[in-house]
Amino acid sequence: MLKIYHNPRCRKSREGLAILEASGEEFEIVKYLENSPSYLELAAILGKLNLKPIELVRKNESIWKEEFKGKELSDEEIIQAMVNNPKLIERPIVIKNNQAVLGRPPENISQLFK
Repeated sequence: MLKIYHNPRCRKSREGLAILEASGEEFEIVKYLENSPSYLELAAILGKLNLKPIELVRKNESIWKEEFKGKELSDEEIIQAMVNNPKLIERPIVIKNNQAVLGRPPENISQLFK
């Protein structure tokens, strides 16, 4: 089953959700700002995305700029920052089995249906 890490206030995330709805496949919505993934969950997601932790960070968020920008952070510290501050997680993320895509642009989600 598909899973989308979704922020209803984000246009790209809403567009990604619309793609899933149109697919006709069953999916689960995770409102990650309300239910932040654990450290291990986020590390697993990064593995499926094949991204380094810094590549999943929303660097324009004020919390990033104020607390983390310019600091030498390990991958573990970056993951922990996203767990503690889920606003920092880029969105939407869609997972299907052992595959995952970052829905930026939302059309990337279509890769999971091939």
